[in-house]
Amino acid sequence: MNDADVYGQLKQYLGKHITVSDEQLALFCSKFKHKKTKRGEILLRADEIAPYSYFVNNGCLRVYMMDAEGRESTRFLIFENSVGTAFPSFTLQEPSMAYIQSVEPSEILYITHKDFNGLLDTFPGWERVYRIDLEREYIASIRRIESLITMDAKQKYNLLMSKNPALIQRLPSRIIADYLGISQETLSRLKSKK
Repeated sequence: MNDADVYGQLKQYLGKHITVSDEQLALFCSKFKHKKTKRGEILLRADEIAPYSYFVNNGCLRVYMMDAEGRESTRFLIFENSVGTAFPSFTLQEPSMAYIQSVEPSEILYITHKDFNGLLDTFPGWERVYRIDLEREYIASIRRIESLITMDAKQKYNLLMSKNPALIQRLPSRIIADYLGISQETLSRLKSKK
C-alpha cells in the first residue's frame, strides 16, 4: 500500500473540519506511523503509560478494563475514521487503568504524545479538530453512561440496533454484551427474538 492510500483517510478526516495546503497535510501525516495489527493484539496493558493516540483506517480497537477476577469491561470502541486512546493515561502521561486491544485485524496510524501535542501547538486548525472530536466523544460517553443507568437490556440492544446494527454482526458477542452491560445469555435471547 502506498503512502497516499495509508494517509488518505486521515487527510479526509482532517479536511472535514479545516482547509490546509498539500504541504501542511504532508507535514501533518509525517507525524503518524503506520501499523497493521492482528486480531486480539494488545497495544497497551494496564499500568503502562499510553505512548500513542491511534487513528483507525480500518478495523476496530477496544479500550477496556479488567477487574481482579479477570472480568473485562469495555469502555470505548474505536472504529474507522476515528481517533482514540486510553485518554487519561495519554493526556496525563500516567499509568493506564485500561488496556487497548485490536478486536479484529486492523490498519492503524499512531502518533506519539510529544508529536500529538506538538501539532496542537503548531499545526493550524488541529486544536479545533481535536476539540470537535473530544466534544463528540464526550457526548457519546455521557449517552452511553445514561443508557447503562436508565435502560433495560432490551432497550440497550434496540438502541444499538437502531444506531449501529452492523456492530452486532461485526464484533464477538462477548464484546457486544460487555459494551451493553448485559450478559451474553441475555444478548443471545435478544438476538434470537429479532
